[in-house]
Amino acid sequence: MPATDRALAGWRVLVPRGGKWGDAVAATLRGLGAIPVIAPLINFASTDDPDALARALERLTTGSYDWLVVTSATTVDVLVSSGVALPERTRVAAVGETTAAALVLAGYHVDFVPEDNSARGLVREWDSGATGSVLVPQSDIAEPTLVAGLADRGLDIEYVAAYRTVGVPVADSVRADVASGRIGALLVTSGSVARQIAEQLAPLPEATVVACIGPRTAFDARGAGLTVHAIAESRSADSLVESLVDFVAGR
Repeated sequence: MPATDRALAGWRVLVPRGGKWGDAVAATLRGLGAIPVIAPLINFASTDDPDALARALERLTTGSYDWLVVTSATTVDVLVSSGVALPERTRVAAVGETTAAALVLAGYHVDFVPEDNSARGLVREWDSGATGSVLVPQSDIAEPTLVAGLADRGLDIEYVAAYRTVGVPVADSVRADVASGRIGALLVTSGSVARQIAEQLAPLPEATVVACIGPRTAFDARGAGLTVHAIAESRSADSLVESLVDFVAGR
């Protein structure tokens, strides 16, 4: 997608995450002529059971698990802030290239990344010969897909809540711009974001475009009552923006 392409000229697009991810997506949108509106809809807080998390991470550090499965960069932040040093024998699986990159940047090794950047993809592509005990630290509201799927493969799974996902109220000005149609497109990066859009911003104007980062998020968005117009082929920021560009071009 060339930076000089003005395919989104004049479009105001809601970016539901801040930080480096939000800044990078905003820069991409500006390069396409759009006006990004960064309005984080979710944030992350400490787990309600820090003792359980501490015990699980201590066992991880001492080599009690054969595998660690990491599903988000936020989990990587938890590992780093907890001072977790992984034993060489503990293999690491990451859901998605973004998560894998965060692990490597933090100094951890990564042994397996599924081609399908999703929990279902990891379960489907899991090597049947890769057995043993697995620690899965996730959000407190994570779908059971990953834990149940790996357990069905005969693995000894331990889930622990690594953090809580909480909603963030949007500014009144953003809510008004969505309601009036001034913000013409919303990027949806997770089921949690979809539920916050439904709770805080619905009903959306009929002309508002909803673009989702992959089929699972699109499924969750529809479950939250949203109409989905564009679905990224992969769980990456570039693919998400591309899906919006393709929809706008087709319309």
